[in-house]
Amino acid sequence: MGLGPDIVELIARSRGDLRMGLGIVLRSGDQQGLAFAAETLDADRLANARRLGPAVIALTARRAETLKARSYDGDVARVRLPQTANLEWIRALADPADDLRHPMKGPLETERDGSADIHRAALILCKAARLLPAAVVIAPVMDLGAGLTSLDVAEVIAHSGETSPMSELVSARLPLEVSEQGRLHIFRPDDGAEEHYAVEIGSPDRGKPVLSRLHSACFTGDLLGSLKCDCGPQLRAAMRQMGEEGAGVLLYLNQEGRGIGLANKMRAYSLQDQGFDTVEANHRLGFEDDERDFRIGAALLRELGFGSVRLMTNNPAKVAMMEKCGISVVERVPLKVGGGDHNAAYLATKAAKSGHLL
Repeated sequence: MGLGPDIVELIARSRGDLRMGLGIVLRSGDQQGLAFAAETLDADRLANARRLGPAVIALTARRAETLKARSYDGDVARVRLPQTANLEWIRALADPADDLRHPMKGPLETERDGSADIHRAALILCKAARLLPAAVVIAPVMDLGAGLTSLDVAEVIAHSGETSPMSELVSARLPLEVSEQGRLHIFRPDDGAEEHYAVEIGSPDRGKPVLSRLHSACFTGDLLGSLKCDCGPQLRAAMRQMGEEGAGVLLYLNQEGRGIGLANKMRAYSLQDQGFDTVEANHRLGFEDDERDFRIGAALLRELGFGSVRLMTNNPAKVAMMEKCGISVVERVPLKVGGGDHNAAYLATKAAKSGHLL
């Protein structure tokens, strides 16, 4: 076994590099690209990088659609950077904050020849770093020196569809308001991403269906009591019912903002203030409707020894994913709480566009 990093560790390293504004090298066959996250790139690095070769900004098809830029590569658009383009121009393409105030950003010329795999990998890594899915990609005319994280594109794309194995780090007894028989389990993924938690209430029988909820972290709703969503009331109602029944497992998954991270969630909230609904805001940012991975919940249940659940959810997608991952859902337990004037439109969008049973 060597001492150097494998692909999983290189991907973890690249997330940190992109968040700090560093470039990463992406290799595909005899081609290579130098990629920066548009959100964190600074003017000096942009100027130095542009001396190395031609540059484009890679955008998701969702963001490109908003900008009326052609996406010849399906899920990716490669917009050429004009010689006059500065950092402000790049940020305006990446961040939709001023789209309504400054709607005309073109004409935008997009590339259609050659492979977009390097650009696709750059966007995958930007998303994994919880950054805006927009990357400046340079095609260097010279070989890049050592010091930058270098990854193989095919391996990046292959690993993007996988869920990292997780192992339980520690668990401890935790008396709770809903039950004095509480235990908190901490799970750490092998890929260095966010940890996830399981709150076990009582002593659930591993041989019977357990009352369970997959709850995605919501800082604003769970901790601050936000009225814009129903997350906080759902969390408390689920735990209360588990306490009343004497047993249950709440899986608290660190997938804030439907998997786009808290900063991007706040960007989406800002767009909602401009009149866009939840799904439309995500699309304008360059994300899909829902970027969460519910397979994580199934993996945690298996690690805890459960094979069947009574799942507390209004979301059929969670039920389908549990079944697909081998966790039997013997009952869907509705969880209709937390509605009000401030989140009526949000709940209506969840029902109309995301299929929630409300």
